[in-house]
Amino acid sequence: MTWLVLGLVLFLGIHSVSIVAPRGRHAIAHRIGEGPWKGLYTLVALAGFGLIVAGYSAARQDPVLLWTPPTAMRHVAALLMLPVFVLLFSAYLPGRIQRAAKHPMLVATKLWALAHLLANGNLADVVLFGAFLAWAVADRISVKRRAAAGLLRPVHGASPGRANDAIALVGGLAVYAVFAFWLHGFLIGVRPFG
Repeated sequence: MTWLVLGLVLFLGIHSVSIVAPRGRHAIAHRIGEGPWKGLYTLVALAGFGLIVAGYSAARQDPVLLWTPPTAMRHVAALLMLPVFVLLFSAYLPGRIQRAAKHPMLVATKLWALAHLLANGNLADVVLFGAFLAWAVADRISVKRRAAAGLLRPVHGASPGRANDAIALVGGLAVYAVFAFWLHGFLIGVRPFG
């Protein structure tokens, strides 16, 4: 569990610089340069991600059960996951979905975390998905404040277009199907649909 927590601290910590110090990212990038800042950011995020994967995998070998979720929660989780990949696509494809969600990446993160919290009752699951849910909520509040202060960086993606919503919908649902029926079992060892 130590590696999981350390990974979360590194990964979510580096992703929280703008939350705790809205002008901090700009100050650091100005002080050491944009390239070195992005390199440092990437290295810390990758190290954190690697520790999360290793720590979560190790914690699953010796699970600490907090509760046993009802079987119905697996179906609720599958339903909550349905828009997640569509939202991830729409984060980089400006259109109606992006405008409606306002911050589709954060909405996707919250849905992903909530779905997995509902369907899993082990301590490692609560730590992992609870941390991501708490971070996404804090970041959404911070985004509102940063936008009001003019500190929000634009997300680079495709040019706005009428086809973007269709691409996000079809692409997102296709990735959902591949992930739910094959990739989740292959990578995580759990098949959401048996």
